Amino acid sequence: MQILRMVLMVTVGFVLAACGADGEPIQPTMSANIGVGSSGTHVGGGVGLRSGGFGVYLGL
Repeated sequence: MQILRMVLMVTVGFVLAACGADGEPIQPTMSANIGVGSSGTHVGGGVGLRSGGFGVYLGL
């Protein structure tokens, strides 16, 4: 439970930092995929932020 809270706090921090409070806002990116194979189907996706050479991506 502690890890989940920490991840949530870091994510909120990145979102707040990307809101453009000090400069231009950063456009978030999003990806989603659906795969079908012999073991069944799976769904995945994620969100990310990129500013210059720095990027953060959270995916499932």
